Amino acid sequence: MPDHKRVNGPEVTIPYQLFFDANNQTKENPENYLKRRADGRAFNETRKMFAKTGIVSQAKGSAYIELGKTKLVCSVFDPREIPNKTSYSQQGSLYCEFKYAPFSCEKRRIHQQDAEEKEYSLIMQRSLEPAVCRHEFPNFQVDIYVLVLDNGGSCLGAAITAASLALANASISMFGLVTAVTAGVFADTVFLDPTIEEELLCNTFPSASYKSENHGIIVQASLPQHSQISELYFVGNIDFNLIKSTMDILLSTSNDLCLVMQQCLVKSVIKTLKEKEKEKEDK
Repeated sequence: MPDHKRVNGPEVTIPYQLFFDANNQTKENPENYLKRRADGRAFNETRKMFAKTGIVSQAKGSAYIELGKTKLVCSVFDPREIPNKTSYSQQGSLYCEFKYAPFSCEKRRIHQQDAEEKEYSLIMQRSLEPAVCRHEFPNFQVDIYVLVLDNGGSCLGAAITAASLALANASISMFGLVTAVTAGVFADTVFLDPTIEEELLCNTFPSASYKSENHGIIVQASLPQHSQISELYFVGNIDFNLIKSTMDILLSTSNDLCLVMQQCLVKSVIKTLKEKEKEKEDK
């Protein structure tokens, strides 16, 4: 049911893609995707990532990530007592909420979480729990909210990465940063960091003209500092050997991504120190 307490805008919305010039649009078929990627990247190349922390002033920690057309923001709040908890828990917990903004997808989303968003929330929680020192806040929980502003593909991996950045920005004790990378598979071709169009292709069953029936999406979350995998999620039909080789590619990409995250955190710390020094000088 829609949320009648919010101003949702017009009841019927029309995607802006309908106003594009149809003569300039070329409908891609699987053969074209297997020859080249629409954005000119190599199959084992990721999109350029922009990351920034301290975006949401009301939150304890926050992070914003752009990965091509994919844009999302994550907010982390102070630990609070676990609601409706009757027994004492020696380890704290994480509450994760993954949500698409109503305007983020081609088809308008409602404000309530659907089944896909609830599943992604649980995957986020399982990915982040091994990295957080939950024994330091017993009987308390940390709330993590991810809002996808624009769905350009690989949203789950970007959300886990943004959540790890936001946790570090919130000064939550962690064993290490969590990086998540997505790969799409279609007929033995691996698309690293797939776009939304490539994800749709990888979720379709290859026709009889292809020698292989492999297809699906793989999301791997890992702690590069400890060479550990915290979560592996995949859908589709992929044989074991291809999964193993794809995991090696994802692990190598996670190591490169971790360096970008560390650089982002160092910049935010330097900025905070400069602001504090300026405040002392003004006093």
